[in-house]
Amino acid sequence: MNTRFLLPSKMEGFGWYTYEVTKRIVENHPEHDFIFFFDRKYDERFVFGSNVTPVVLNPPARHPILFRIWFNLSVTRALKKYKADVFFSPDGFLSLKTNVPQIGVIHDINFEHYPEDIPSSARNYLRNFFPKFARKATHLLTVSEYSKQDICRTYSIDEEKVSVAWNGVSDAFQPISETEKEAVRARYTNGKKYITFVGALHPRKNVKRLISAYKAILTDDPSFEYELIIVGETLWKRSGYDLDLDEQTKAHIHFTGHLSLEELARVMAGASVFAFVPYFEGFGIPLVEAMRCKTPVLSGNLTSLPEVAGDAALYCDPLSVDDIADKLREICENPALRDELSQKGIIRSQLFSWDQSAEIAWNVIENVLSKTS
Repeated sequence: MNTRFLLPSKMEGFGWYTYEVTKRIVENHPEHDFIFFFDRKYDERFVFGSNVTPVVLNPPARHPILFRIWFNLSVTRALKKYKADVFFSPDGFLSLKTNVPQIGVIHDINFEHYPEDIPSSARNYLRNFFPKFARKATHLLTVSEYSKQDICRTYSIDEEKVSVAWNGVSDAFQPISETEKEAVRARYTNGKKYITFVGALHPRKNVKRLISAYKAILTDDPSFEYELIIVGETLWKRSGYDLDLDEQTKAHIHFTGHLSLEELARVMAGASVFAFVPYFEGFGIPLVEAMRCKTPVLSGNLTSLPEVAGDAALYCDPLSVDDIADKLREICENPALRDELSQKGIIRSQLFSWDQSAEIAWNVIENVLSKTS
């Protein structure tokens, strides 16, 4: 198993997916032995059972040149050394130099549609190698029906080769009391109600348009009573992604950077509205986190987001600042709508579970093993 994204204090999307799925697979199947491939010193908390053998493979794979060395040389040799029956890769990267059956989880292929959003070195690697990974894989997993159709269409992959397993949601995300909400507001917004966004500060997350919409509301109505909390860090170093905020808008926007899971859950549950308007998303776990917290959701209406949020969100056109602003104002000023979305959200959130995600992943692994043994 490729576990290179299990990094203490640096867990993001791939890391949490790897954690939630591999932990359950290991714990549910003590009759099997698992080899975890790390690319640096690992934390013992990520060795989930006595049936796990942790192995550090060099070099640390955080650059396209090092990706090639790690997957095509280090992983290939380790698969042979440990006589692996199958290689499971939660981030979709595979070895092109092994005959061992491989299962890749391709979450989305945003880089095919918006290559300009990604630094050139990463962009060139992803667009060159992911079609090869998709063809090389014995089977693929992805996280939404939207992503499945996109992968199959873009890479000319047979639909039978791709299985869908929706992401789950951490139990840390739960509704909180009004007293707890007041404490969160006191900490972050000097007691004021707030809208929140959670996600990497990456162009496709569309934070620029969200902030422009928020600014438009403030300009039109300076008494607008909601602050804006942005939770997340820049995904790509030196990406040139600059939000370019004026001082008046800055006074009402609060950037938290990375938060612990527990603190993130409190901020999400304390929000009056969760605004999530990416123009491209393979799944959108924060939608489910918000719904689990009973926080009303404003969502973009493109790619996978309607599949995930269903009838439990108010939708907007993420490419239109005016529409984002109109819908944001609508949800903030309509308590009956917020209450309706809260109730629908808590019901819909029950459709998503990491237990189910891990079970589907394991069924794929077993199916591959049965065909190759």
